[in-house]
Amino acid sequence: MPYAQSPLRPVRRRAARVLAVTGAAALLLTGCGSSGSNSGKSSNSASAAPGGAADAADGGRRTVKDATGRAVEVPAEPKRIVTLTQEDLDAVLALGVKPVGITNGQGLNEPPAYLKDKVQGVPVVGNLLQPVMDKVIAAKPDLILAGDMQDEQVLKQLREITPATLVTMAPTDDWKLAFRGIGNAVNKLDQADKVIHDYQAKAAEAGAGLGRNKGAAVSIVRWNPTGPSWMEKKQFASGVALDMGLTRPAAQDKDGNAHSPALSLEKLSEIDGDWLFLSTLTDDGKAALKDVQSKPAYQQLGAVKNGRAVTVDGSVWSTRGGPLAADAVIGDLGKALAGS
Repeated sequence: MPYAQSPLRPVRRRAARVLAVTGAAALLLTGCGSSGSNSGKSSNSASAAPGGAADAADGGRRTVKDATGRAVEVPAEPKRIVTLTQEDLDAVLALGVKPVGITNGQGLNEPPAYLKDKVQGVPVVGNLLQPVMDKVIAAKPDLILAGDMQDEQVLKQLREITPATLVTMAPTDDWKLAFRGIGNAVNKLDQADKVIHDYQAKAAEAGAGLGRNKGAAVSIVRWNPTGPSWMEKKQFASGVALDMGLTRPAAQDKDGNAHSPALSLEKLSEIDGDWLFLSTLTDDGKAALKDVQSKPAYQQLGAVKNGRAVTVDGSVWSTRGGPLAADAVIGDLGKALAGS
């Protein structure tokens, strides 16, 4: 099932929808020239590189597969990592790695607010999936994590800076699969597995502590300039809610990872639920949400009348996600539901 991006997503991200790769983002360890903790281990994936995990590379380098199935030689212990999406950034920070170059958040001219304190002093090398090559060169990367980049011309330029450039996400990959792949690429797969295990335990515990809101139907909506779009069940924030044992309203109970088309006021009832979580990504989106909040169609929503409409950070809730974003979503849901 393709990963549907909203019209606000950069063109290169929308192009990723045509890539038919199933489960390939778990970057495979196919060889290791060091004694790192993950030597000889592989993450879950559809296939292994020729020769399998027994092959070895010389010079302290390892061979992994990226999300397109491309075999890429990477440093056994990368020291200078550049991330081109906030999902890559979220992942490496969750693994205790501080990159030497990052891009701005989706729809932002600065890093995402939830990661800002963790990247103070780190040079910004461009916008999301739009690196400025001179700035990337200046960062002297030995590994570039290129998210779901599908622009072959840009990838060619990045590979000229360092051949160790990896596409880390395929259109249908969920954040846990992509995160394990990134963990493998930086030789921290065991640590990545632990992060996911700890996340699952935290989500279950938080869900069990929601009192009367345990299992509530949660509507998850991004407000665009053209109107609201609700998110299907496999979209990032939706998945976190489900991991907490929450449910989705009947109109949103769709087993995909896409956003709905922007809804008109006549269809606004589709965004109703026991609770309504609203996010935006741009100033235009914020203005559109503010405008509709005075209209009867919005005020008549059950969640609104019951005081259960909550505004949340779009740079956390409306992305493809990572462990730190997932932790923030758990916090937002717990704060709203457990306190009511």
